[in-house]
Amino acid sequence: MTRTYAFDPLPQPVVEPGEFTFAAVGLDHGHIYGMTEGLLGAGATLSQVFDPDPAKVAAFVERFPQAQVAASEQEVLDDPDVRLVASASIASDRAQLGIRVLDAGKDFFADKPAITTLDDLEAARAAVERARGIFAVYYAERLQSEAAILAGQLIDQGAIGTVVQVASFGPHRIGTGRPDWFYDPAQYGGILCDIGSHNFEQMLHYTGATDGEIVSSTVANYAHGETPGLQDFGDAHVVLDNGATGYVRVDWFTPDGLDAFGDGRTLLLGTEGYIELRKYTDITTGNGGNQVLLVDGDGQFRFDATGKTGYPYFGQLIRDCLDRTETAMTQAHAFKAAELSIAAQQNARVLAG
Repeated sequence: MTRTYAFDPLPQPVVEPGEFTFAAVGLDHGHIYGMTEGLLGAGATLSQVFDPDPAKVAAFVERFPQAQVAASEQEVLDDPDVRLVASASIASDRAQLGIRVLDAGKDFFADKPAITTLDDLEAARAAVERARGIFAVYYAERLQSEAAILAGQLIDQGAIGTVVQVASFGPHRIGTGRPDWFYDPAQYGGILCDIGSHNFEQMLHYTGATDGEIVSSTVANYAHGETPGLQDFGDAHVVLDNGATGYVRVDWFTPDGLDAFGDGRTLLLGTEGYIELRKYTDITTGNGGNQVLLVDGDGQFRFDATGKTGYPYFGQLIRDCLDRTETAMTQAHAFKAAELSIAAQQNARVLAG
């Protein structure tokens, strides 16, 4: 008999209006919009926004007119009603901002890469311990992808047995209008630390591992000599502490003919089957993204995850902040993904550029 699968109920708001208030500080990356929308969808209340660039603030307020413009970061930190500060500031600035937020008695929600150096990682760990706070990280390629969430539910139901390898591919399109810091590895962290952080997090999550070793990693600037600080390619091979392995390849080579920013895919190999995620597009078809392909002992299956899972992470994070729990993501997991991405970046062999 062919096995059937059931999926979790769609998430609902977890708080009433005004019960959980957050602010946005640092608007350098557009991910702040997805972070804000996710929190609002889970019932949170947006109170303030601050960035030193008035144009960024104006664009944010146009999208979220309920946000009051703060005169300074300190004004946000001094507001007793703000429980959480969300930030997509310049990557290299995020850890120190998070430490200031934690020391002000609030929780912190950072875009990835939340941390770009091992020194900042140790300082963030110390701040979490000192303040007993939460330093959450927006690993959006799993947390805000219904295909990725549905795959996790399938794995939890035993669809492919024990996961023994995660191979993930994160191509992106550079586009136009990128800020100067995007081309400075000291500020963006390098390609494996930046884009690759998504993939190291997925390796840990889908395999259930808690640690890992970078066996090899490489980076290159193959085709962007006009911006020597940019790394347009990176990959890494990882052995995890439970015997599973991971591979990641990230790049900035998405061609103009693709109908998405990148053909992000993840392959999950299990002892009893495998899953392929076609997250953002399913090339040459009209299927769109959010495609989950499963092969098990009974046959071959395709699920369109669109509208099936929602994004439960945001409500779980809000409840964690209120209840002092770790249901959305453990702190150890968030920091370990950052640590692996930094290690892969720092030890990478430079192939070109």
